[in-house]
Amino acid sequence: MKKIFLFLILSSGLLCSGQTTQKFNLDFEKKQENSFLPKGWIKWGTYLLETDTLNVHSGKKSLKITQGDNGNRFGSAAYKIPANYTGRTITLEGYMKLKNVENGFAGLLLRIDGNEGALAFDNMDKKNISGTRDWEKYSISLNYPEGAETIYVGGILSGNGEVWLDNFELRLDGKNIQTLKEIEKEFTEAQLDTVFDQGSNLKIPKLTPKKINDLELLGKVWGFLKYYHPAISQGDYNWDYELFRFLPDYIANKNKKERNTLLINWIDSLGPLPACTNCKPTDENAIIKPDFGWIKKLNQRLRKKLFSVYKNRSQGKHFYISAASTGNPKFKNENDYKNMPYPDVGFRLLALYRYWNMINYFFPYKDLTDNDWRRVLKEYIPEFIQAGNELEYELASVKLIAEVRDTHANLWGGGDEIAHWKGNCFPPVYTQFIENKLVVTDYYNDEHKDETGLKIGDIITHINGESIQEIVERKSGYYPASNVPTRLRNISRDLLRSNATEIEIRIISGKASEETKKLKLYPRGDLNMKAWYKKDDGKSFKLLENNIGYVSLGTIKDKDIPQIKEKFKDTRGIIIDIRNYPSTFVPFSLGSFFVSQKTPFVKFTTVNLNNPGEFQFINPIEIPSTGNTYKGQLIVLVNERTQSQAEYTAMAFRAGDNTKIIGSTTAGADGNVSEILLPGGLRTMISGIGVFYPDGGETQRIGIVPDVEVKPTIKGIRENKDELLDKAIEIIIEE
Repeated sequence: MKKIFLFLILSSGLLCSGQTTQKFNLDFEKKQENSFLPKGWIKWGTYLLETDTLNVHSGKKSLKITQGDNGNRFGSAAYKIPANYTGRTITLEGYMKLKNVENGFAGLLLRIDGNEGALAFDNMDKKNISGTRDWEKYSISLNYPEGAETIYVGGILSGNGEVWLDNFELRLDGKNIQTLKEIEKEFTEAQLDTVFDQGSNLKIPKLTPKKINDLELLGKVWGFLKYYHPAISQGDYNWDYELFRFLPDYIANKNKKERNTLLINWIDSLGPLPACTNCKPTDENAIIKPDFGWIKKLNQRLRKKLFSVYKNRSQGKHFYISAASTGNPKFKNENDYKNMPYPDVGFRLLALYRYWNMINYFFPYKDLTDNDWRRVLKEYIPEFIQAGNELEYELASVKLIAEVRDTHANLWGGGDEIAHWKGNCFPPVYTQFIENKLVVTDYYNDEHKDETGLKIGDIITHINGESIQEIVERKSGYYPASNVPTRLRNISRDLLRSNATEIEIRIISGKASEETKKLKLYPRGDLNMKAWYKKDDGKSFKLLENNIGYVSLGTIKDKDIPQIKEKFKDTRGIIIDIRNYPSTFVPFSLGSFFVSQKTPFVKFTTVNLNNPGEFQFINPIEIPSTGNTYKGQLIVLVNERTQSQAEYTAMAFRAGDNTKIIGSTTAGADGNVSEILLPGGLRTMISGIGVFYPDGGETQRIGIVPDVEVKPTIKGIRENKDELLDKAIEIIIEE
C-alpha cells in the first residue's frame, strides 16, 4: 500500500503574544453561511438546532437544541476534530442551560472514533441532567484511546425541552487542544487525492436506453471493485474520484465491445492481483449469498476478469468497510461532500452508486424489499441524473432510501429542502391514523386548545380541499418505513404542516355532518412537541387497582429495576408498556425476572466482511434466570411506536414463562444501525444486523406480532380510554 507521511504544522498566528486563536469553533462564535448552525457544527438526530444570540453564557452566540416532532427521540450538535494528537486523558468542558427537559436528559457529548468504530464515548446520560437550570459548567473525561482518528465533541438533548450550549473547551492531559501541535500523520493515496473536491466537472449526454444500461453496469462494476479489489481496500485509490476520471471516456463508448474493453483496461490499471490463499467459497448455509448473476451475463473476457478479482479478493482490514463491535457494518472514509448541498451530476450519480452497493453487499434484509434490488439501480439512474435542484435531489434520495423498506432508513440529516417542502409551520394538535382515519388525539399546548376549534376524536377528512387519502398516496413514497402502519405513523405527524400560517381543513366531529374550519399553525419552537406524544405522570412504575403492576419503559431507569422486582413480586400480573422507546436497556436486567431457566430469545445474522454479500447466523442469545422467577402473568403492550430497541426488548419479554403480547403491528426495524453518508451532506442509516427469533422466524418488516391484536378505536379516543391497557387488565383479572 502506498502511504505518504505528512507533518501537519500549525497555521501561523495560532499563538500570538500569549493569546489563543480559536482553531476550532468551540465557543460557537463563528457563523456558518446559509445555515442556522455555527461554523463547523453538524446535526445528528432530528431535533431543531439553531444559533442563539439571546441566551448566551459569554460572547455573542450559543447553540440551542429544541425537541423534535418525529420518531427520533434525540437531537445533537457535533463538531469533528481530527485526532492528530497524543495523550492519556481527554476532557470536554462546557456550559449548558436547560428549560423543561423531561422524559430524557441533556448532556455534553464526547466520542472518539477509530477505524473500527467508536473507541470511547460518553453523553452524560447516566447523570440524568433534566429540569430547568441556569448556566452551569459540566465536564466529561475519557481515556484517550490508541488508534484514535476522529474526535467528536457536542451536546445532546433526549426527550422534551430545550438546551443551550456555550463555551466548550477540549483538553488533552490538561492542555487546551487549541494550543497543541498536531503530530505526524500517515495518509493513504486515497486521502491525498483532492482533485475533484470542488466538483466532478462531468457532463452526461442525453440519456438513451443504451446509456442507462451502460451506467447501470458501471455502477455494479464500480461497487464490486470497491469492496473486493485489494488495491482499493488498501486505500491506494480514492474510488469516488476514480469514477469521475473514468466516466468521460466510458460514457462516450460507441458499442458493447468498446465498453467492455474500457472496463477491462480499468481493472488492469489497478495493478496485478496477488493470489489469495485464504479466500474461502461462500458458505452453503449462508442465509444470504453474494449475487453475481449480472456478471454471468457479460462477455467471456469481462466475466473472467471480474471473477478473477473475486477469487483473489481483499481479506482483512479494508479502507472503506469494517465491523462495529456489535457486528453491524461500519462504512468508513465516505465523504459526505456537505460543501455542495446540490451536488453536480457526477456526485449525484456517485450518491446512487454508493447507496445501491452498500445495500447490495451489506444490508441484511436485501431479500425483503418489495422492489427487486437488482432492478433498482437502473430505475433510479434517470431520477438522480435529471434532478434539477436541491429539493429534487433530496426527494430522489429519500425515495431511493424508502426502497429498502426499513424504518431505520430515513433521511436523518441534510434534508433541509425536504423539511421546507413539508412545511415550516406546525399544527397545535397531535394526530394519528385510527381506524384508517386521521384523528385528533391530543393537544400540544393547553393554551391553544380552545382556539383550534377541534376536539379529541375529531376526524380530519380534507386539507386545503384535498382528501387525506389523496395526500397520503401522493407522499407515501417519500416516507421510508418497514410497513404500512409505521409509514402512516410518520405521515400523520406531517400532514397538517405547511409554509402558510393557516390551512383549511374539513372535519367530522361526533355525529355532526362534515364542516370546514381554519386551523392556525405555529413555528415548531412555539409548541410543546414530543417525539412519541403521550401524556402521563412521568412515573416509570406504579401499582394499579386489582394488585396489578404497571411499568413504562419510556421513563425507566436502572435504579428502578430492583424496586420493581421487589414491589411487584406478589402481584396478580405485571403490564409492561413498550409503546415508547426504552430510556434504558432492560432485556437482561428485567427480562431475567420472567424466565425460570436460561432461555434463548434472539439470534442475529452478520455480514462476512471477507466475502461481502454473505450473511450468516451466529449463536442465539440467552436470557439468564435469577432464580426468583415472577409467578404472575406478564402482559406487554406494543404498537407502531414500538421500534428498534423496543422491539428487541419485546422479544426478550416474549421468552418469559407466562408472557402475552397485546397490541398491533410494531415498526419492524430491529438491530443496531449503520450510518450512511451521501453527497450533499445527507445522512441516513440502515438496520445493520439481521434479527430473528431462535427458530429463524423473521422480525424485519413483520415486527413483533401480538398474541392478542388490540387497536385503539375512535370511540375509545373520544372517551379518553387506553383500550390496550384496559384489555391487559381484563386478561390478568380473568386469568
